[in-house]
Amino acid sequence: MMQALDEIFAKYEALVKQVDEIFENVREKYPDCVKCQLECSDCCHALFDLSLIEALYINRKFIENGLEQKKAQIIEDANKIDRKIHQIKRKAFKAVESGEKSEKQVLFEMAAERVRCPLLNKDNQCELYDFRPITCRLYGIPTSIEGRGHTCGLSGFKEGESYPTVNLDVIHNKLYALSQEIVVALKSKHVKMGDVLMPLSMALITVFDETYLGIADEQAETEK
Repeated sequence: MMQALDEIFAKYEALVKQVDEIFENVREKYPDCVKCQLECSDCCHALFDLSLIEALYINRKFIENGLEQKKAQIIEDANKIDRKIHQIKRKAFKAVESGEKSEKQVLFEMAAERVRCPLLNKDNQCELYDFRPITCRLYGIPTSIEGRGHTCGLSGFKEGESYPTVNLDVIHNKLYALSQEIVVALKSKHVKMGDVLMPLSMALITVFDETYLGIADEQAETEK
């Protein structure tokens, strides 16, 4: 199992490298517009979900990267934050289900929600910065999803002007494809597992064991 995941994680890291290069290219071209700097944590309060590949990746890095003295507090914070996110999503679902609001309106409102990331420490720095998700890496430059543009409110990019814009739909499709590769590589009985989306808080507290991953008993026994 570990070898299969390592190979797909390597593909994910190659995608991350491309994303970082895109960000740096925009920063070099528009240095006055990209305001990202140490201890700026605006992106660390954004509400977004991780695909399966990113959830598994950040979970492994959380386990591996020497946070022993901080891990208990991070997990406690992640549990609290996950409950808060669940309440936000449940309220949004009910608003759509009742017809009170359209799905588009609810998604727009949820994008404005502010939830502190459990990996953000008291010095406003990320405890797993080198392994942060792609959404975090692109936050300070113009992006679009389903044709709707977005950029950090603290940036210098001006509405109505034309800038290089990252199409997040393309990125999400690549993440989905990698997630599907995991399902196939592990021969998971959970054939829809590649569709999984979860907040980073849930990714930290989830135990991604053989049961969760849907690995057949005989395969798990062989790999022990």
